[in-house]
Amino acid sequence: MSRLATTFAACADAGRAALVIFVTGGDPSPANTPAILDAVVAGGADVIELGMPFTDPMADGPAIQLANLRSLGAGTTTAKLFEIARDFRARHPDVPLVLMGYANPMVRRGPAWFANAAAAAGIDGVICVDIPPEEDDALGPALRAHGIDPVRLATPTTDAARLPAVLDKASGFLYYVSVAGITGMQQAAGDSIANAVAHLKGSTDLPVAVGFGIRTPDQAAAVARVADGVVVGSAVIDAIAKAAAAGDDPAVAVRDLVSGLSAAVRSARREMAA
Repeated sequence: MSRLATTFAACADAGRAALVIFVTGGDPSPANTPAILDAVVAGGADVIELGMPFTDPMADGPAIQLANLRSLGAGTTTAKLFEIARDFRARHPDVPLVLMGYANPMVRRGPAWFANAAAAAGIDGVICVDIPPEEDDALGPALRAHGIDPVRLATPTTDAARLPAVLDKASGFLYYVSVAGITGMQQAAGDSIANAVAHLKGSTDLPVAVGFGIRTPDQAAAVARVADGVVVGSAVIDAIAKAAAAGDDPAVAVRDLVSGLSAAVRSARREMAA
């Protein structure tokens, strides 16, 4: 089994959702990222999404847009990001690491080059926001050849006619984008998320993780009661930015935030049963 499959299965066996934490690689600088990633693990995250900085992050809200600009301004390159990932894998051999980003940095040197570099760095999955499933050939075959999961996105506008295309050749987990909009701006109603997750799980055996707009432990717990995974990103990016601006250690802020989210996710279903 892959690291992603093993981790989601272990969380399911424990009667809880997985906590998935997104951080932008290289924010506020490449030198900070290793300690931030270690803090995410120490705080109790189960899966890490490592964002690849890009100049035009069309699906992201202001927090992650600014993180991308800070990272690029600090000199983060794709090669540096793979170095960070490779070192992370050496320190944390069992924690799934997923690259999330946009097509340009992933395919500009060719899909085979990217997939080979990702595999060498210990990457488990890739989320490419702007390659639709109908264009899977642009990257998917190269990833699968190296055992890397192409993680697909479903949204509130993914209807029954299109869902089979989204699920075709998807692996790792299915990322449900719970709002029709950009990251960090609003959260969908609980009933809407529960209904969407139930619908998706009726069509796939993949774990369903829910993201976009989840910022607090209470929000994370509510999603953890119905989904297989809870994705938090913008709140973590905001904590990093605030700590860095104040001259504090971003890793400490991240560990504290993730610890609270982890506790909420781990206890969510026990509290529901009680």
